[in-house]
Amino acid sequence: MLNILTLLAAADVDADVEEVIETAEKVKELSVGDAAVTAVFGYAVVFFGLVILMCVLYVTGAFFKSRDAKAKALLEAEKKKEEAAQAKAAPAAAPAPAPEKKLAPGSAGHIKLYNVPDKEAAMIMAIVADTLKKPINELHFISIREVKSK
Repeated sequence: MLNILTLLAAADVDADVEEVIETAEKVKELSVGDAAVTAVFGYAVVFFGLVILMCVLYVTGAFFKSRDAKAKALLEAEKKKEEAAQAKAAPAAAPAPAPEKKLAPGSAGHIKLYNVPDKEAAMIMAIVADTLKKPINELHFISIREVKSK
């Protein structure tokens, strides 16, 4: 009804009212072909928008990657310059001693096992920790040896 009133308001004053109403009713009817064209056009617009968004994201990503690569290259160049300056300034020093093996987080070092499988050693350590009511990472086991009775 609103469309008909809009068309009536927009029509010439001299135009026939019945003719305007017939035109409005024809506009309301949408054929299958027209609906298909409208749907395909809508899908094309959405797809085109997604392609543009993908291109924008690709270009943005490339920009930031290149910027990071330039910054990394600049830091490496500065580092090489500093190393070259230090090499010229300081005489050749003795090589540094090899670092010790890193311990696992919460461990208390290495343990020596004498004729005891790993599984039994783990059970023994768990039993000792439970008996002492202390966490196993606070205990330091040096070695575990099987004692054979006669």
